[in-house]
Amino acid sequence: MQSLHIVSAYDEELKYLSKRIAAMGGHAERMVEQAVAALVAADAELARKVVGDDAVLDEGQREIDDKAILLIAKRQPMAKDLREIVGVIRISADLERVGDLAKNVAKRVASVADGRQPTSLFRGIEALADLALTQLKEVLDVYASRSVDTISFVRDRDDQIDAMYTSLFRELLTYMMEDPRNITSCTHLLFCAKNIERIGDHATNIAETIYYIVTGEQMPAERPKGDKTDRIVIQAEALPK
Repeated sequence: MQSLHIVSAYDEELKYLSKRIAAMGGHAERMVEQAVAALVAADAELARKVVGDDAVLDEGQREIDDKAILLIAKRQPMAKDLREIVGVIRISADLERVGDLAKNVAKRVASVADGRQPTSLFRGIEALADLALTQLKEVLDVYASRSVDTISFVRDRDDQIDAMYTSLFRELLTYMMEDPRNITSCTHLLFCAKNIERIGDHATNIAETIYYIVTGEQMPAERPKGDKTDRIVIQAEALPK
């Protein structure tokens, strides 16, 4: 009877960690959505809310780390259970970073609002954020269901995010070249776009962790990560005199 009680308590502890990851994931999604909404609408109050909400993810990561380490020490898990607990620690770190990236976008709202840019740029930011958020939501769904058979979609969508970010990077550089007065706000938008692109990378990290938890194997290293902005070169003669 004592053995059954221990197993039951252990299962509840594992379920609690999973619930905390789900809560962190939902909070991270809202932060990204609200940060982009604040950027597009130049909503300083919403931006301040996003910055303040980051503390929730910080606290969530600390709690998960503490409970996971205690669980390892107390239960001495092996095989899949050990992968589960270590995976939770890694996923919570990625979600905390997603919150940091959303907060960074929110902190730039005031600077971007000072020099309003063409609507097309904000549409590009919104489209990039939609892709990254879809990526994050689907990965968290996979974490809940543990259905890793379709997880290859993550890398396909990450390619789309990288391509869209590269296109937006080029467009922002063009606006800066056309009018030096755009440089400050466009630079802040570049950082915002990069932060959103990095959210897609963290979603990919989470997918790889989930795959390892479920299968005990690493996802095949099929492609290098990264955008192609390092290949974009501005010719000196194209710059305004």
